[in-house]
Amino acid sequence: MKTTVIIGGGGHAKVVIEVMRATGEFDPIACVAADAPDQLLGVPVMGDDSCLTALLGSGIVHAFVAIGNNHRRALLIEKARKLGFQIVTVVSPAAIISPSARLGQGVVIMPGAHIGTEAIVGDGTIINSNSNVDHDCVIEENCHLAPGCTLAGGVTIRSKTFLGTGVSVIPYIQIGARTTVGAGSVVIRDVPDDMTTFGVPAHHQALPNDEPHGNSDSV
Repeated sequence: MKTTVIIGGGGHAKVVIEVMRATGEFDPIACVAADAPDQLLGVPVMGDDSCLTALLGSGIVHAFVAIGNNHRRALLIEKARKLGFQIVTVVSPAAIISPSARLGQGVVIMPGAHIGTEAIVGDGTIINSNSNVDHDCVIEENCHLAPGCTLAGGVTIRSKTFLGTGVSVIPYIQIGARTTVGAGSVVIRDVPDDMTTFGVPAHHQALPNDEPHGNSDSV
């Protein structure tokens, strides 16, 4: 069993703790988060990410970044790697993963999700509950598919993009980097980088320059 530190202290971190326990592969030993309760589901919260060096020095070498915001998650994965942590991937036993699919480091696949034939899920990506990623899809690093998303075959999602709850994407569509797709949208045309898109069918507009490119810490 891998003793693992959880970087994050919101709702998403709580879900990750439960999925880790369900796998039987991980022992979530501590959480690292600012402005969090003293414990999450019985896992003690040690303080902010300045605690990571001490935790590594104590012999904990595995880490998982459980933060919903794509940009923040990417930064913290990089920080943990540079410190020397091994970034783990967490797959719910209630998910279905094709044997030909490829999952990167720091990925979480939630209960009820399906990853299809020869699909690729990049480092640091969240595939949330009951989402379907069909054959030959490519999801780049640090993306987030909220619960109930459906990607038909051959869809490409570029890095740090967020798909809200219940988004549907027809086959072979490409959605650009750092883009947000609103909940319930149906995407039938390619979407460029740095857009927000919403509706049925989805239409898009450029994001303001200060857009954080992702959802909040909690899912």
